[in-house]
Amino acid sequence: MHVPDGFIDLPVSAATGAVAAGAVAVSLRGARRELDERTAPLAGLVAAFIFAVQMLNFPVAAGTSGHLLGGALAAILVGPYTGVLCISVVLLMQGILFADGGLTALGVNITDMAVVTTVVAYALFRALVKVLPRTRRSVTVSSFVAALASVPAAALAFTFFYWIGGTTDIPIGKVLTGMVGVHVLIGIGEAAITALTVGAVIAVRPDLVYGARGLSAPLKLRVGGELVDAAPAPGPEPVAARSTRKVWATGLVTALVLAGFVSFYASASPDGLEKVAADQGIDRKTEPHQTADSPLADYGVRDVGDARISGGLAGVIGVGATVVVGSGVFWVVRRRRTAPDTAPAGGNA
Repeated sequence: MHVPDGFIDLPVSAATGAVAAGAVAVSLRGARRELDERTAPLAGLVAAFIFAVQMLNFPVAAGTSGHLLGGALAAILVGPYTGVLCISVVLLMQGILFADGGLTALGVNITDMAVVTTVVAYALFRALVKVLPRTRRSVTVSSFVAALASVPAAALAFTFFYWIGGTTDIPIGKVLTGMVGVHVLIGIGEAAITALTVGAVIAVRPDLVYGARGLSAPLKLRVGGELVDAAPAPGPEPVAARSTRKVWATGLVTALVLAGFVSFYASASPDGLEKVAADQGIDRKTEPHQTADSPLADYGVRDVGDARISGGLAGVIGVGATVVVGSGVFWVVRRRRTAPDTAPAGGNA
């Protein structure tokens, strides 16, 4: 789904750039409310994990592959505003370091892959959680459905952008059919990865899953024929006091293994957008990437002859860069939230 330069004309690219900038600005403000002692340390890790999993293309049809978009996963784990920022950081790292996704198309990609997927997925997720039983299984099931819907939604958004700003004259019906058809299949993989990840985290630390907050309903006791809330049982320790270091370390090691080793076995087939673009002629005016001469372009390290080592090193570097940049962004956002609380009260400047 990474749109290269040349697919969409400059006016639409500029317009989506403005939309993306506005969405990021709104998300920076919204993330201040989401980032706390539980989510702040993990937000950068979520971005790095999504970067790693996006390197794992899986086959979906003859000659076509797909990979995680991650909007649903990020929104459910750390919140929708923080989720938009996570995917935006990933896209920025991919575009600058790895020549994946055009730089003039960065606004298209952020709007499509960060904003659309997160908004659609989280809105559907919250709606499902409200009507389903308040259980961990319901959160996992809701994450599956939300992630599944988010991928064809992104395909529809790209089709709309192409309809108003495509650089080649292709019947929009063919683009729509090709994009939605293949991305429904990719959505199944997205849903499986999202549900497995959310289920794994919620099984060991449900307090770290933003979408599962308030999951436990108060215990009811029948007193005098009426149901009343029972007094909460004392827990072993406050949630805020529970360390996230073990989860953080486990997640980082997992991301490094996925990007540094498992990625070598990913499908080499073109992804959904690449396949549709080649079949329909959308890619006839593709422009060279501005960072095509990057030492990490195409997810390999220049001058390293062994493909496995080259790709593994690139993946490890990408995970490291993403977790550093992402953690820095979220640390600053978190600091801006707490700054008013620590400022001295009273007095005039």
